[in-house]
Amino acid sequence: MTDQIRAQTLGWIGVGRMGEALATRLLEHGCDLTVYNRTSAKAKPLIDRGARVVEHPVDLADRDIVITMVAGSSDFEEVMSGPHGLLANESQAPALVVDASTVSMSVSSEIREKAASRGVTLLAAPVSGNPKAARAGMLSVAVSGPHDGYERALPYLQMLGRSVSYVGEGEAARLVKICHNLILGVVAQILAETTVLAESGGIARADYLAFINDSVLGSVFSRYKTPALVNLNYAPTFTSHLLRKDFELGLEAARQRNVPLPLTALTHQIVVSLIGQGFGDQDFAALLEIAARGANLELVPDTRFVPDGLGSSEASAAEG
Repeated sequence: MTDQIRAQTLGWIGVGRMGEALATRLLEHGCDLTVYNRTSAKAKPLIDRGARVVEHPVDLADRDIVITMVAGSSDFEEVMSGPHGLLANESQAPALVVDASTVSMSVSSEIREKAASRGVTLLAAPVSGNPKAARAGMLSVAVSGPHDGYERALPYLQMLGRSVSYVGEGEAARLVKICHNLILGVVAQILAETTVLAESGGIARADYLAFINDSVLGSVFSRYKTPALVNLNYAPTFTSHLLRKDFELGLEAARQRNVPLPLTALTHQIVVSLIGQGFGDQDFAALLEIAARGANLELVPDTRFVPDGLGSSEASAAEG
């Protein structure tokens, strides 16, 4: 790390599963990091690694760069412009805010204007991947906003994952991430449907998915979802509620642009059904359960170890 990079003080807002994994990577690179989380106890693993904790987002106003990773648009509004938000201190604010959340383009645009009125540059920098991928350094980041802000943030964004792509001004990165998550849901649905079809023909889920993963259709995503589909472990890395939120952001963007999304619309309804059947707080890999119920197929966990393609066998086994 160069002296110029080392001299920057960083703030982090939001240490849920993804936020903690990414903030940990900054600490591992020796960054000066102070964090805020609504439930401060969740920040203890970061404290143990050298981070400091504050009571409110506004307490990070003296940081040079603040990165936010929150669940949705209303949370982003609250931590940025709420009564104790990052912009609440009229005499001080960070020079640069980097939002790594997936939020609506309209909310992001409103916050961008408020930030600009305070002399604060806002970058949209949503990430692709789940916490397991984050810990393995395999995330991808799409970034939009002023290019000079991007250049200032780039060394830290590169610490978070394997690739950083600048996609344009304004909210361009928001649309890129929304499109990405629509693919995520549609691919998860077809994986669920075809896995059930294969199993109904007497083929073990692990064997079918091993073939897919080693074929031209295999991907980082199909590999790291395979343990959940084989072991029927739906411990959340990305909940069905969050997937539904992103599908609705995508459908709204499509309505505004008169772009038909028939596959997305159908998959959205299946995700709504998934939530209605009690899987809202579980990982969206539970789409497999809906497909199996439709085929009157009783799923049984396959307890064999299946690698997730993200690292050591220990990490894979621990994460399911």
